Amino acid sequence: MRKILIATALLLFVSAQSDAQFYKSFLPSPGFTSALQKIVLDFRLDYKTIQGDARLSQGEVETYESSVVLPGALSCTIYRFHSKRDTTASWQGVMYQGDNYEDAVKAYKNLYRMVHKSQLRWIDRSAVGFKGELRDPKQGLSFAQTTLTLDVTDRRYASFVADIELSGGIAEWTVSLYLHSRQDDRAPLN
Repeated sequence: MRKILIATALLLFVSAQSDAQFYKSFLPSPGFTSALQKIVLDFRLDYKTIQGDARLSQGEVETYESSVVLPGALSCTIYRFHSKRDTTASWQGVMYQGDNYEDAVKAYKNLYRMVHKSQLRWIDRSAVGFKGELRDPKQGLSFAQTTLTLDVTDRRYASFVADIELSGGIAEWTVSLYLHSRQDDRAPLN
């Protein structure tokens, strides 16, 4: 009887651990969620508190390093625009660059999963997240994009989106995350 109880307890322990690992593999890491939260909350400050060293200025666009980096990102950049139509800033994280289409698609879907499953602590300490459906890449096309919106009532985030993009061609594929204000919602300037 004692052997059966010990075996059952051991089996339950192993089962609980494997379930925890199973579910953990579908959730983003705490480091990813924490970095994403810092970036998203800094949008209301035009990404000024996470702006690092200047990289390059070309015409109406200045680029800066982001002091907050998503785990696994190859680069994280803040873009500042200075045109008559656009004076906003956007954040970009390049999450994959390579020549393998299948790996790029995996990175695209994984990035969607991590952003979509992240539970962020909002300003009022409530939990918020991104909503939107994954748009599967079509074989043979060199571009795919999934747009997620933040599920908040804060007016400053009314046009805020997370765009997950897969782009490239035969030689190189890139998967990026853009956090920015949707420009197509604005009326044209006369």
